[in-house]
Amino acid sequence: MPDEAAMLALGRHLADVARIGDVIALEGGLGAGKTTLARGILEGLGLEGEAPSPSFAIVQPYDVPEVKLPVAHVDLYRLDDAEEAEELALDEYLMDSLLIVEWPDRLGPDAWPHALRLHIDIEPDGARRLTVRVPDAWTERWSQI
Repeated sequence: MPDEAAMLALGRHLADVARIGDVIALEGGLGAGKTTLARGILEGLGLEGEAPSPSFAIVQPYDVPEVKLPVAHVDLYRLDDAEEAEELALDEYLMDSLLIVEWPDRLGPDAWPHALRLHIDIEPDGARRLTVRVPDAWTERWSQI
């Protein structure tokens, strides 16, 4: 991923194959591009306005007709431990929404084993290196991206 435009484009491609009940987990350090990738997904789902980072709200929901399918964009950075997330009832969103989660590691390594996990590293030259863990439910769809 050489730049922001490439990250947005990847997000738009993910939107083409995302479904209700999916979790897209975005991992990486501060400034790696997690929110940019989430914005690309939301753009691909039809969001026309700016998608604010949910850093302070923690959960930013989007609904039809603003987007093609309901989405909960979640930023867990400010959580100190997994117990705090229980109040958010994030799994309830999976019944009727796509869940995009930044900082999923705040919930521990076993959270959402069915999630598509994208880990973004910043290279010394500023480019982004993407490592993807593709669960069975995403195997066929990932090949279309």
